[in-house]
Amino acid sequence: MDLQLTSKTAFVSGSTQGIGFAIARLLLLEGATVIINGRTPEKTAGAVKRLKEEIPEAKVSGIAADFASVAEVNRLLDTLPGIDILINNVGIFELKEFADITDEDWQKIFEINVLSSIRLSRQLLPKMLARNWGRIVFISSESGIHIPGNMIHYGTTKTAMLAVSRGLAELTRNTGVTVNAILGGPTYSEGVAGAVEQIAGAQNLGVEAVKTGIIKTMNPTSLLQRFIDPSEIASLVAYLSSPLSVATNGAALRADGGVLNTIV
Repeated sequence: MDLQLTSKTAFVSGSTQGIGFAIARLLLLEGATVIINGRTPEKTAGAVKRLKEEIPEAKVSGIAADFASVAEVNRLLDTLPGIDILINNVGIFELKEFADITDEDWQKIFEINVLSSIRLSRQLLPKMLARNWGRIVFISSESGIHIPGNMIHYGTTKTAMLAVSRGLAELTRNTGVTVNAILGGPTYSEGVAGAVEQIAGAQNLGVEAVKTGIIKTMNPTSLLQRFIDPSEIASLVAYLSSPLSVATNGAALRADGGVLNTIV
């Protein structure tokens, strides 16, 4: 299927690894021009190099910005060229009991997970509306519906992303612009892989055995019964970024492996 992205320019926040990197890679393979983002110039340049080595014809560049810093985000916004596709992917998480989550913890996670997407969308959505074409995709999580008791602050930010994306979609009525969100499930990113390998080493178990045990223990309702690969999230993002997806707007689509077992 031709996703008709060869004339489009995309910006993917938090895209030097994991889901963001997989999204950038697939958009490049579909012919889009892609700007990636990492916290440091070194990480960003390294990711650009990896993508160019894998896809020699890739039209890829990078802009470093730490989304915990308003000043750095403002500099990024001043640097961005015209953007057709915005992927609000950057985010952080941590395991922490509710009583131990400080005001500073709440403020930091909202700054990065929620306000980052608001700042980017506030600048880019009006320009998309003026051109009568654009795509904004928020990478939320099933944790925004099924809030984890040991990271309530993270789950709350993912719920907020769903609210922001739906509200922005209301502003696109009768235009060629769409705004959607993806409810991702347990995904085997680099960070998760590192933690699994540590557990496997400490318990003298194989990595695959630990991965299976985690899914069965932490996500017993999963229909997939394994971790999701970042590329499997990216496939849905690429479709939502395409002109072909114009009838999908204001939606929260699941790529959660069937973890959520409610009908709506």
